[in-house]
Amino acid sequence: MSQSAATPLYSPAMLSLAVELADYPFDAESGTTSQLRSRTCGSTILLSVSIDEDRRIATLGLRVTACAVGQAAAAIFASAAIGRDGAGIAEARSEISAWLAGEGDRPDWPRLEMLDPALAHPGRHEAVLLPWKAAEAALSNPVDAR
Repeated sequence: MSQSAATPLYSPAMLSLAVELADYPFDAESGTTSQLRSRTCGSTILLSVSIDEDRRIATLGLRVTACAVGQAAAAIFASAAIGRDGAGIAEARSEISAWLAGEGDRPDWPRLEMLDPALAHPGRHEAVLLPWKAAEAALSNPVDAR
């Protein structure tokens, strides 16, 4: 039996991650924001960050309009994003993209294994990548550190 047949895409564990997004309210006054939309599924993410003196994420807020996979990815991203810099976010996004394409192992990002069921659903891959892409965009052109 293949993984896609054995593991449902929308498991209770994945669905429960959406609740965690309430811990990361979007803050338009945070300093830097970015907004992205998936070309494949229409998911959107609005991300706010403040940057510390070392150019690392100090605070993070999200407003996510996405399927359960996109919401889960955003929660997984948010729970481990504080303290990361732009290079680290870009590297993680690249590794996750390769993993989703079947060109590498699952990257070392906490709880990313919860998205394993999405591997068999290429139409959801862009939603998985959105939080990392949005953070990468925000960190590539941040306002002065606070």
